[in-house]
Amino acid sequence: MSTDPGTPYGIKTRLMVGMEIHVELNTRSKMWTSAPNVAHPDYVDAEPNTLLDGVVMGMPGTLPVMNKAALEKSVLVGLALNCAIAPRAKWDRKAYWYPDLPKSYQISQYDRPICGEGWMEIPTEAGPKKIRLERAHLEEDAGKLMHDSPGGGAIAHSIVDLNRAGTPLLEIVTKPDFATAAEAVTFSKMLRDLCRHLGVTEGVMQQGHMRFEPNINVIIEKDGVVYKTPIVEVKNLNSFRAVEGAILHEHQRQVEQWVKDGKVMGSRSKSTRGWDDVKMATIPQREKEDADEYRYFPDPDLVEVEVGEAWLAEIRAQLTEAPHLKKARWVAAGLDEKDAESLLEEPGVTRFFESVVKAGAQAQAAAKFLRNTAAKLANTEGRAIDRLGATPAQVGGILSLLAENKVGSGNAEKLLAACCAAPGVDAAEVADKAGFIQVSDSGAIEALVDQILGDPANAKAVADLRAGNMKAVGALMGQAKKLSGGKADAKAVQEMIAKRIG
Repeated sequence: MSTDPGTPYGIKTRLMVGMEIHVELNTRSKMWTSAPNVAHPDYVDAEPNTLLDGVVMGMPGTLPVMNKAALEKSVLVGLALNCAIAPRAKWDRKAYWYPDLPKSYQISQYDRPICGEGWMEIPTEAGPKKIRLERAHLEEDAGKLMHDSPGGGAIAHSIVDLNRAGTPLLEIVTKPDFATAAEAVTFSKMLRDLCRHLGVTEGVMQQGHMRFEPNINVIIEKDGVVYKTPIVEVKNLNSFRAVEGAILHEHQRQVEQWVKDGKVMGSRSKSTRGWDDVKMATIPQREKEDADEYRYFPDPDLVEVEVGEAWLAEIRAQLTEAPHLKKARWVAAGLDEKDAESLLEEPGVTRFFESVVKAGAQAQAAAKFLRNTAAKLANTEGRAIDRLGATPAQVGGILSLLAENKVGSGNAEKLLAACCAAPGVDAAEVADKAGFIQVSDSGAIEALVDQILGDPANAKAVADLRAGNMKAVGALMGQAKKLSGGKADAKAVQEMIAKRIG
């Protein structure tokens, strides 16, 4: 069955989608002033309208000063996306009036952005596909309009929070290279992973750290003639589900609209729509301005920025291996694919895992330990694995003790917790002090087993075991654990019991 929404109308259609992605950079201060940046973890819970100063408010007499760290983070992303980095970039004023834009203009980059053309390769069902990037320019974010009260109650007006105003914002613009919603989602996920692993953004989409805006139109073929529907930009999507849903919905809606009115792409024909996550449908917002309507002109308060070879080399040295390449390398080396994907979800955990392996641990064992034992403790403590307190060297030491059977698996989480309370102390020393080192001496094990088998209270369990009821060994192992205080090597005890009973 065809999935082409044009089939019922006797026409062939295909999607053409470009993406605009807004990335809030996690610098400590805002783009043009020292006021704190709400996109930094330290200020995410700030009260509304408290991260402000005269520059953010657009007060007369104030002057902007460029945030060097924001520019460096932008260049870092550009390098990771194979972009041409401009040796000289300039700043422009983009004029439009919104209630949440105090200056009534945005400082952006028009014709000379910091990052030029680039590309990123994504996997598709048909094989690898190169997505071309048109540019990535640095600007400032607007504030935030809210139509409910802070407690969620209904209000008859809108309120504004300007904490976000002036936040460094990197806008990444692709060519219209996406032919399906799935391709756009794949790209969006990979880009988010890349930016988070580069450390340029926290990437919490629910907090607006990354917002996706697909530009969608449909190519229609009818009776040998090709028509292009007007481009629709769906604004401020903050989930991959919304990205996919918006593109699929617009494909269907634009075909139906063209059948009704025959309207095609032309000057001033672009429009913007919002997304209703409940109805899974786009809703009209406004007609989209063309570039000339923004009245761009060079900002007279800012000089051009030059990125020389020495500065560029310093930034390039901060590049890290892209997450998808890291995953491919890990899997090729024998790591389970699900383990690899899980360990790449949080950049801090990724770095912690690699440090554990660098400390000498076997990769597969380290992955399983972090995904199970460490993850369980992290969930209990309400902290990320890399923030529990134990060092990578200590985790490597725990894995060595487990592999050498010096510590039983039942004490693994307890030992990890003990190491978290004593960061930097050798894991073997922590285990010995906590009494987790197992008794493996054959003489001691033999004496323990003799004591258990000779106890009249265990006679029934011994008889059941001799009769072939293997479940009875559980009761005897329980006794071994009790008598040894959990220090007896369980495997050695079980082997000795089997040898004694015959």
